[in-house]
Amino acid sequence: MPGSNKTVPSRKKDNGSIAETPISAYFGECVFGPEAMKQYLSKEALKAIDDAARFGKSIDRDMADQIALGMQQWAMERGATHYTHWFQPLRGTTAEKHDSFFEPIASDRGVERFSGKALVQQEPDASSFPSGGIRNTFEARGYTAWDPSSPAFIIEKAGCKTLCIPTIFVSYTGEALDYKAPLLKAVAFVREAATEVAQLFDSNVKDCNVSLGIEQEYFLVDAELFQQRPDLMYAGRTLLGHSPAKGQQLEDHYFGSIPNRVLAFMNDFEIEAHRLGIPLKTRHNEVAPAQYECAPQFEEVNLAVDHNSLLMDVMNAVADRHGLKVLLHEKPFKGINGSGKHNNWSIITDTGVNVLSPGATPEKNLQFLTFFINTIKAVYDHADLLRASIASAGNDHRLGANEAPPAIMSIFAGDTLSNVLEDFENKASGKRQDGKKSITIANIPEILLDNTDRNRTSPFAFTGNKFEFRAVGSSDNCAANMIALNTIVGNQLKAFRAEVDAGMKKKGAKLENVISDILRGYIKSSKSILFGGNGYSDAWVKEAKRRGLSNIKTTPHALDAFLSDSTVDLFVKNGIFTRKELEARTEIRLETYTLRLQIEGRILNEMVQNSIIPSAVNYQKKLADNVASLLNIGQPKTSVKAQLDLIAEISKHINALYENNNRMTDERAKANKLSDAHKKALAYCDKVKPLFDKIRESADALEQLVDDNEWQLPKYRELLYVG
Repeated sequence: MPGSNKTVPSRKKDNGSIAETPISAYFGECVFGPEAMKQYLSKEALKAIDDAARFGKSIDRDMADQIALGMQQWAMERGATHYTHWFQPLRGTTAEKHDSFFEPIASDRGVERFSGKALVQQEPDASSFPSGGIRNTFEARGYTAWDPSSPAFIIEKAGCKTLCIPTIFVSYTGEALDYKAPLLKAVAFVREAATEVAQLFDSNVKDCNVSLGIEQEYFLVDAELFQQRPDLMYAGRTLLGHSPAKGQQLEDHYFGSIPNRVLAFMNDFEIEAHRLGIPLKTRHNEVAPAQYECAPQFEEVNLAVDHNSLLMDVMNAVADRHGLKVLLHEKPFKGINGSGKHNNWSIITDTGVNVLSPGATPEKNLQFLTFFINTIKAVYDHADLLRASIASAGNDHRLGANEAPPAIMSIFAGDTLSNVLEDFENKASGKRQDGKKSITIANIPEILLDNTDRNRTSPFAFTGNKFEFRAVGSSDNCAANMIALNTIVGNQLKAFRAEVDAGMKKKGAKLENVISDILRGYIKSSKSILFGGNGYSDAWVKEAKRRGLSNIKTTPHALDAFLSDSTVDLFVKNGIFTRKELEARTEIRLETYTLRLQIEGRILNEMVQNSIIPSAVNYQKKLADNVASLLNIGQPKTSVKAQLDLIAEISKHINALYENNNRMTDERAKANKLSDAHKKALAYCDKVKPLFDKIRESADALEQLVDDNEWQLPKYRELLYVG
């Protein structure tokens, strides 16, 4: 069935400005979504895709052939010549291997074909992807398999258009080698558990949907300056660099007027994102200079994760066209804010009820209290697992800094709901008076107040009708933390439903009383994780320790939680991971941590030897020549005291730099000899990484002393201000 080859209306006016084309005119035009599928697929094919996406039913090969034919026609009418199974391996962002639709049928003739077999399953080489020991190098076979719940799309780069089919990636023996496969399992698990609990309150509920909105923070730097910084190019962050005189002290960048060059980039990548069906809604300056944020509308969690992974690729591609580079590292610059992703998570029934919406009277909303309290208990019971799910070399720099939540997992509920929980636990009657619910100012419409403030220092904050997981790193694949969160909540809801069922078997039991008694017990056992104060303060670190809450600051130690008895039991019994998969993923994350620091150490060594020390020595020689010439013409030694002091100061830092650089190189060599992934990661964490700071201290001191004309690296004052 033919479809329209819709194109984006011109967005350029004669004067070169952006034309006022409504986003709705081109939103999703590069997506084989519901509207496109209606034009190219039969009703039977549409139902097969819907059943697969919603209920996990298999699509037989005959039906797959029909779907593939329609998908191919749609893609080719839009200029696609190749297709790829698009997946998310356990290192990097996304992966793809392009195959042409074209097949020769004679020496001088050919035809375009795309079969159901090619749509449903492909066989990429699995040997070169990280597997954590699941696969040997010589065992190359792996499989990608189509995910019908995430629509195919066309991506265009360098004038080439490719049909991208979202897939999972598994080994020949069935273990997951990607993020999507276990995420789908975790989402199906929590949907089932949430539905069973929601049915206690409404028998009409047949399913639940997990909703996610991912806020993405990032930095932009000029591409030419980026190319002059080996550390930015290969490590994604500046390993050296003194803070500029003006950083974020005035807090004037936050929500400030967006610079023209940046706004042009934002508009361009938003157009590309909207064409790909990514529902971007918000853009603004963030706190740090050169830092920005974009945020989409809420979507189903699997699609939201796919879209965030795709968004990072789109941002990088569009930035190249604007002479910019996107930095997604969690801490690209010392002394100013780092970047994260804020994961806004909630559960919605198929009857349209957000179970985390408290309503006007949360103290009477037992369904809300049930899901709210069960989530609190889940986070309390598995706080170390949540911490492990966001652990990375980059995030270690960010967590606990003055712009990010600490490594201590806690929950912010707000004063109103904290009072509701306290009254509920103590069976207090009546509603507390929380004061005024609006603000009135002359000439201004009434300002309605939410029932809770926001706490940006909390890693896991309740923000009106959702939980916001704020501790996720900006370069992370959000599937990692969503697997953990959905699994722990699903597990807790299952346990809760079992307790309710057991309680209802008692003579004279009333459902409301049984539920309330169980929830009161949960509050009592887990309320120590609730904290509404300043998470940045030293006082909270002490208080958290008193409460028995973990403060795991580094990745190698945080990752221990993945192989704890409670975590293994959680994932294995609920069918999310096998123990073998957990061991493999832990190994991969340890290896990734080590490799990141190994790369940083090598780059740092090169920069010290090839840039910093030569620059300092050259300037020192200029000073020495100046001193010698002055003394030669009879100037007293006292007249060159400043130059001599400066020469001595430079020598001191050069010597310290040289010594610590050699020590760092030696410690790397020792660490590299270790075969155990955990021991090697600890060696890099405890022995190698501390020397990075010592090296930086000397290099940054030299940056302030050496003539700008001698200094080879672009400085923060240049990098952080994009016109």
